[in-house]
Amino acid sequence: MSTPNLLMIGDATDEMLSRLTTEFTIHRLDEIADLDLWAKEHGAVTEVVMTNGHHGIPPSVMAALPNLKAAAGYGVGYDAVDTDACVARGIKVSHTPNVLNGEVANTALLLLLAGMREFRRDEAWARSGDWEMQGNAPLTRSPDGKTIGILGLGRIGQEIAKRLSIFDAKIVYHTRSKKDVPFDYYSNLVEMAADCDVLVCITPGGASTDKIVNREVLEALGPEGMLINVSRGSVVDEAALIAALDSGKLGCAGLDVFEGEPHIPNALKTSARTILLPHVGSATRETRAAMGALTVDNLLQWKADGTLITPIPECAHL
Repeated sequence: MSTPNLLMIGDATDEMLSRLTTEFTIHRLDEIADLDLWAKEHGAVTEVVMTNGHHGIPPSVMAALPNLKAAAGYGVGYDAVDTDACVARGIKVSHTPNVLNGEVANTALLLLLAGMREFRRDEAWARSGDWEMQGNAPLTRSPDGKTIGILGLGRIGQEIAKRLSIFDAKIVYHTRSKKDVPFDYYSNLVEMAADCDVLVCITPGGASTDKIVNREVLEALGPEGMLINVSRGSVVDEAALIAALDSGKLGCAGLDVFEGEPHIPNALKTSARTILLPHVGSATRETRAAMGALTVDNLLQWKADGTLITPIPECAHL
């Protein structure tokens, strides 16, 4: 049985590798010293890539693989992949939707509670001895009954909305077009932010959403408002966010993603108005195992019959 060449961009778990090594000849991009030299020998006969949402497929790699047929992505986001170029070349691209919906929704709730209930401050109050020396910590805010706006109401956004029902929250949303859901729709994001206590970002990255949460949106949320971003760092204008937090025009921000991650601006690290996570929205053992299994399943199905289980929408017709 033939073992097609697979170019691996980024890491893979031992379980993923154990399923792949008997089916593919694996070349690791991080072990290739000279891509041009490697491409002369292997580029034309490498038809499949495995990557992730962070690395995508660099243009130099796309150029080195003239006969690339498929790319399996580990992660639901794929804005680091040039989908227009893939469609033009007939390259099928997959991702791992659904298996991480619940975990990312859980992370959004974690940030919501940590922000509204001042987790950072109150945990420090307990550890530092301030409780003994100064008495009770200042009061916080309840998430119950708040108006929570969701920017992007896809699979994960709807999972977040479902979990927010425990708080008896009023859910509103903004997307490019109205959906058949029992929530109020806003066609204007600034107007929605002005009516919200919390704005949750769970929209895809890419050019169409780049810095969609700008100064006007942040200031519309207001000094008591909270921003949560569990989507992509590019969705929020980070400079405007820092300015709004520093000036008190925005109450607080719970962030799992950043514009230049893994770099986080010091202004966000040192702010008392932020809760920061290192892009761990789906980072549980259970969810990452499911993501890895689906990534490999896509590769094995492509090898078997040339199709993918979970193609990205742009490539579903290929």
